[in-house]
Amino acid sequence: MVSHNEASSTEKPTGKRLAKARKEGQVARSVELNHTAVLVAVIAVLSFEAPSMLAKMEAIVHDGLARSGSPQLVGGPGLRALTFWGMRSFAGVVLPVLAAAAVTGVLVSVAQVGLRFSSKALQPSFQKLNLVSGLKRMVGPRGAVELAKSLAKFAIVAGVAVTAVWSRVAHLGTLVGLPPGPLLGQVGGMVVSIAFRVAAAMSVIAILDYLWQRRTLMRSLRMTKDEVKREAREADLAPEVRGHLRKKQYEAAKRRMLVDVPDADVVVVNPTHYAVALRYDGAKAAPELVAKGVDHLARTIREIAEEAGVPIVHAPPLARALYRDVELGQLIPQELFQAVAEVLAFVFRTAGRRRRVA
Repeated sequence: MVSHNEASSTEKPTGKRLAKARKEGQVARSVELNHTAVLVAVIAVLSFEAPSMLAKMEAIVHDGLARSGSPQLVGGPGLRALTFWGMRSFAGVVLPVLAAAAVTGVLVSVAQVGLRFSSKALQPSFQKLNLVSGLKRMVGPRGAVELAKSLAKFAIVAGVAVTAVWSRVAHLGTLVGLPPGPLLGQVGGMVVSIAFRVAAAMSVIAILDYLWQRRTLMRSLRMTKDEVKREAREADLAPEVRGHLRKKQYEAAKRRMLVDVPDADVVVVNPTHYAVALRYDGAKAAPELVAKGVDHLARTIREIAEEAGVPIVHAPPLARALYRDVELGQLIPQELFQAVAEVLAFVFRTAGRRRRVA
């Protein structure tokens, strides 16, 4: 069922909206594309370097067996030296493969999202800790899409792999009796050929997944006609007028905030000079600040909370920090997550949503 907000958001996002989303880490990114690109890079390196890598591995084994017969290995230091030598030698052999995978992964990520780094996408989220929200994501439309994608990917890749192997079955009988060297070359060539076919199928899936991720992102960023008009009007105003307009909007929000106090989950006070009302319904990533004030306004918030039965918690440092760092309608910042989580846990556990906390 489509919500009213989603149904009314019919306009394409503006450049400002896209820039804001990008700054917050909301970008179209396909994990499948990264995985496939890394797989292709690894297969390509192995197809060219496999003979050289096998020769180096053979030399390492030969040299290692020769070194293991040395009388110096009787003691611990000699054995440790041989172990470190073997690890360094092996690392040198696989280094081209690891480097190709790392460089390709970085380049594909940069190609998708650019060089901008957003810490917001890495911040912990209250929503991620909410069991109900997690179950909704798993069994909701997005979970169904991800399941369908996984099943389709498995079916396509498995079909391509089986077809590639089946076409080589008749050739396998001709390999009987070949010396180890030519046999290894023949088998290696077959494996690389099959791997490239699988990688080609996965590349198609990855491109389709990227297009799907981009379409989903653009749909989530769509705007209403009023939002587009409001943004256009603000863009045409002088900076002084925009500042005055924002100030008036903030004053109006302050007048309306007292109406939201009865719906708050907790009011944090200090003990009479500051008062901050928080609400957390699990639908957002973190609790939201719905009201705040000092002195007279703080007393008014307390009185409304007491009449409505909203829990009041005395936490002076937290109240001051919330009043100073969080604006009306904003979610609490990462640095206050733990303190607010402890307050909410205490309220929900001991007092309930609509009982005063002494």
